[in-house]
Amino acid sequence: MSRIGKKPVTILDGVKLSLQGQALSVEGPQGKLDIALRPEVSVEIDEESKTLLVKADDSREAKAFHGLTRALINNMIIGVKDGYEKKLELQGVGYVCTLKGNELNLRVGFANELKKKVPANLEVTCPDQTHIVVKGCDKQAVGEFAAAVRSLRKPEPYKGKGIRYQGEVVKLKAGKSAKS
Repeated sequence: MSRIGKKPVTILDGVKLSLQGQALSVEGPQGKLDIALRPEVSVEIDEESKTLLVKADDSREAKAFHGLTRALINNMIIGVKDGYEKKLELQGVGYVCTLKGNELNLRVGFANELKKKVPANLEVTCPDQTHIVVKGCDKQAVGEFAAAVRSLRKPEPYKGKGIRYQGEVVKLKAGKSAKS
């Protein structure tokens, strides 16, 4: 059995869970998320101790989905309570980001300006011209959008120019002028 799957999930204050068949709905101050549970896995909600327990049978498929289901539900509870955030920074001369409506415009060294449409369930802000902040209650959507923006111009290994996560360290290579 999964070690993570056995741990009970703590239901935080201000978070409401509703289970209807194999559909679990989590609602909190940041938003509402839904998940369709696999038939191999079952969920028990204990209102008294404010915990949720994921149970699975002994089949191979159930073991595979046991820990995953528990982790997804835990991420949903944390997301609707506090939310998730990813920060990106642009590094390079003339690299600029702006937000117009629900579209992120990036000038990152190409001849044309790149445009990325912001999904409806996310909040994207540009505190200044070289930083992007992606916020939302769905951990997967936040990470996916941040990765999609980063993939428009990944940091290159010689000068380090590009879009990177804040705090990401890019190991720079020595150029051809470096002699050994």
